[in-house]
Amino acid sequence: MNDTVYWIWLSEALKPGEKTLELISYYDWNAEEIYKASVRDIFALGIYTLQKVKKFKAYPLENAIKSYNDAVSTGIKIITPRSEFFPEQLKKIDNAPLVLYLRGDEAVLKNELSISVVGAREASDYGCAVAKALSSALAAKGFTIVSGGARGIDSEAHFGALEEGGKTVCVMGCGLNVNYLAELNTMREKIAKNGAVISEYPPKAPASRTTFPVRNRIISGLTLGTIVVEAGERSGSLITARLALEQGKDVFAVPGDLVHSSFLGTNKLIRDGAIPVFSPNDILEEYYSEYYDKIVDKTRFPDDEIIRRAQKYLLKHKQETAEKMSANVNEKKNNEKVKREAPDYLTEEAKKIYAVLTNEPIHVDLLSEQSGLTVAQTLSALTELEVYSLVTALSGRRYTI
Repeated sequence: MNDTVYWIWLSEALKPGEKTLELISYYDWNAEEIYKASVRDIFALGIYTLQKVKKFKAYPLENAIKSYNDAVSTGIKIITPRSEFFPEQLKKIDNAPLVLYLRGDEAVLKNELSISVVGAREASDYGCAVAKALSSALAAKGFTIVSGGARGIDSEAHFGALEEGGKTVCVMGCGLNVNYLAELNTMREKIAKNGAVISEYPPKAPASRTTFPVRNRIISGLTLGTIVVEAGERSGSLITARLALEQGKDVFAVPGDLVHSSFLGTNKLIRDGAIPVFSPNDILEEYYSEYYDKIVDKTRFPDDEIIRRAQKYLLKHKQETAEKMSANVNEKKNNEKVKREAPDYLTEEAKKIYAVLTNEPIHVDLLSEQSGLTVAQTLSALTELEVYSLVTALSGRRYTI
């Protein structure tokens, strides 16, 4: 049996987030030996309750084989603690992940000069601009930017690294074959080409409220420190910060507006001892001596580096927002124009249907409801419009101009 399958079995049997280090250390990092060990032998270690041992030992190996095949058949790489690419820093935490599924370059996981950037999903423009500015600046110095691939601060951190041509790692809270946040698929594809998208969950494992907090220990565990850019009082980002502290890592926080609740978390972190960040130099100075050889450019950033980069991103965001709004207005005008130009030769019923139709597909029942016609009258009017090539029939009894 493939050694990787035994690691997958152990990961799924114990469940991600369970304490693992003591068990695998005792068995000299050999998952196959743990699989073959008796319930009595494992219980005697005093790590888990008897019920827990019986439960995980009963987990079917066939399930692990299926996860292995799901990964391999879809081009996903599998990294275990016995792989040369498994991050050494993750082997030091009590609840070390036992498997990392990966799309991209596994070598990026070995970069010691890594920093995580986390924050609110519904972040302010200010928070997003700062996250992007900090990440791009640090990526330019050789840092690998690690985050969780969510909307808001996470995405801006990844984009900042990508725009600088740097490396970034996205740690998912679900399987890599799950279409989570489909609008960010393109971003994850770019990350896989300039770093890695990883998860400890099997390829088809769905996302849930519990998987993301469990995932956070990997974000903090992979890196030297965690930067919290924007976080409310109960933000999940604070979980990552707490985990970083428990793992002996540095915690940084970007000061925020005192009157906005979305910065209560970051401001409290600073009050409680987190390192405040006003410049990328504040992060560089923490690692300059120990990681001197890994820093690409040894020069300090100008004092206004964050301001300069953030203003550039804010301006770009405003331009993109204006263009989007303009496009929406033009689309609305186009649709209105189509409605006004109903040909005079149409029957009254056909004109009513034509007035409701737009460039977006609409179902017959909704056309009937919005036009005030019966379904039979609606279908008759649609037939008339089709004769004059004024409507397009789509599948599912839907129609467009």
